[in-house]
Formats: sequence, C-alpha cells, structure tokens
Amino acid sequence: MPASQTFKKRQKERARQEKQAEKAKKKAERKLEPKSAGTAEAGAVNPADLFDENGEPRELDFHDF
Repeated sequence: MPASQTFKKRQKERARQEKQAEKAKKKAERKLEPKSAGTAEAGAVNPADLFDENGEPRELDFHDF
C-alpha cells in the first residue's frame, strides 16, 4: 500500500509542477505582448478630449465619473 501512495503523490506533484510551468509560460507571453489600444487603463484621459475645437473646456458628463 505505501508504494501506491508514493506513486500517487509523485503524480500529483508532477501535475502541480506542470500547471505551475504552464502558468509561468502564459505570464511570460502576456508580458511580451504589446498592449493594444482597447485595453487602456481605467480612468486614463486623453488631454485632447478635455477641450473642444475652440480650445474651451468641455462640460463634464455623467460618464466622466
């Protein structure tokens, strides 16, 4: 019986290590990818959007908060 348990522990540990390695690989791939324009940080404001074509400040809208 102990040999069977040891084998199961090895299988479980190997599966854990493979999962950890896969997560590390995916993290490294995400780090290398350039950020796309669609994933701008929340709250980031383009300064050009703060003024209208006459250079006057735009009024705040409900969606600005």
